[in-house]
Amino acid sequence: MWLSPAKLNLFLHITSKRDDGYHNIQTIFQLLDFGDEIGFKIRQDTKIKRVFGNKNIPHEEDLLIKSARLLQQKYNINQGVEIKINKKIPIGGGLGGGSSNAAIVLMALNELWEINLSKEKLMELGGSLGADVPFFIFGKNAWAEGVGDKLQTITLPEDYFLVVSPNKHISTQKIFSSSLLTIKPRQLKIADFFVDSKKHLFVNDCLKSAIFEESEIKKVIDWLDAINRESCANMTGTGSCVFSRFSTKKQARQVLENLPEKWTGFVAKGVNSLANRLPL
Repeated sequence: MWLSPAKLNLFLHITSKRDDGYHNIQTIFQLLDFGDEIGFKIRQDTKIKRVFGNKNIPHEEDLLIKSARLLQQKYNINQGVEIKINKKIPIGGGLGGGSSNAAIVLMALNELWEINLSKEKLMELGGSLGADVPFFIFGKNAWAEGVGDKLQTITLPEDYFLVVSPNKHISTQKIFSSSLLTIKPRQLKIADFFVDSKKHLFVNDCLKSAIFEESEIKKVIDWLDAINRESCANMTGTGSCVFSRFSTKKQARQVLENLPEKWTGFVAKGVNSLANRLPL
């Protein structure tokens, strides 16, 4: 089994809209030691089959299948694979679950099918599947720019995070097309992140439009901020999951135990690298 980790956007700054319809961003991607578990069984024919998990996603639309087929067709692989997934990352929460799944499939099959592509080549392939896929292949916490594909390694404290889902799904397309989306051309700097202790500059520019779509997000943020005064709660990605930082696992779990029943959540540790964590 391979760990397909979740990520957080510790902030998300949108600097401009591109001619291709995407947006230029600045963000910090934080890896978590929590994620989906993906298993592989090589077949001696060329069939690619999902044998367990993701039952609500049509087979051919699943990034598990798309990424495997991309690799197979591009490199004329005469083997197939059976893929199973134990899904733990909330879907549509801004935690990068689908992108992480695609990245792990590319990395695992690159090894199991003995294609032996470089990490850089895998990242290039991954970019055709989604903007966040290269980050998960990169495998380290990163300061990201462009559409999220220009990555610079950044070392972060390995704190604990309580991640809360209001159990609301938000369309990324709706967020980025909203008139409430905040776009500011000012370029932020890595050094500023570590001196701006309250993170006044380092917010999520998608938050206003996300709250307009789902007001429950604001309720989660207010609830976490009332309990944890050491850290400002923030939304990850385009939502709808919200996170709060804690210095110990015990503190985070105590808050999780008091979580209102209408929400779900988990506690995870922030890690700086996936080295020695793949496969499980």
